[in-house]
Amino acid sequence: MFWALLGALLIGISLGLLGSGGSILTVPVLIYFVGEPEKVAIAESLGIVASISLVGAIPYAIRKEVDWKSVIYFGIPGMAGTYGGAALSQFLSGTTQLMIFAVVMILAAYLMIRDGKVVEKDEDFSAARWVMVVEGLVVGVLTGLVGVGGGFLIIPALVIIGGLSMRVAVGTSLFIIAAKSSMGFYKYLDVLKSESLNVNWELLAIFTVVGIFGSFVGGKLSRKIPQHSLKKGFGYFLVIMGFYILGTNLL
Repeated sequence: MFWALLGALLIGISLGLLGSGGSILTVPVLIYFVGEPEKVAIAESLGIVASISLVGAIPYAIRKEVDWKSVIYFGIPGMAGTYGGAALSQFLSGTTQLMIFAVVMILAAYLMIRDGKVVEKDEDFSAARWVMVVEGLVVGVLTGLVGVGGGFLIIPALVIIGGLSMRVAVGTSLFIIAAKSSMGFYKYLDVLKSESLNVNWELLAIFTVVGIFGSFVGGKLSRKIPQHSLKKGFGYFLVIMGFYILGTNLL
């Protein structure tokens, strides 16, 4: 249980530091350290990440480091996509979902390691908001299918398309992740019920409390650790984890 709790702490720290990465860690921790079935782990991941993200976003909102228009443009389509993705998940086996998850993890690593071009915000970006709507929908479906919050896709979109600073993008991402993950968790309760599976509410509560503490630690550390180096280091870690999950499910 020690390693599981340490994992929960790292989940919160990751969300507080980067505004992403929480669900990328949550699913493997629940499966490999706790022994939860794949579909249950995905459902619990959404519930845990939703709570941690919401609480972690509050300090950003207080500091006015949240772009509420982007929350609407990205969040509402994302919630719809997440609900649909969760509904589709009942037609996939847990192993298939986990392999898709591993591929997504490697994609996340690539996006974190590579250097993206940041564009300055100007009035022309209002015409490109529809791109955020479409991406919100796509990322939402992915969230529902495999339980990833999608911060690694949301933040680049907010910075490059929305022209937000990194810190504002992180705060905005946390609110979007909370909204999408909540919707996905709600739908997964029906999915699990149809397969005679249940959420471990005690485990979910413990992970949430530890993760929330971690998110505040991560939020404080984010002011001291260079984001660029942190993202690359986390990206390399995700590469290792992604190929490990693929290997364990293919062999």
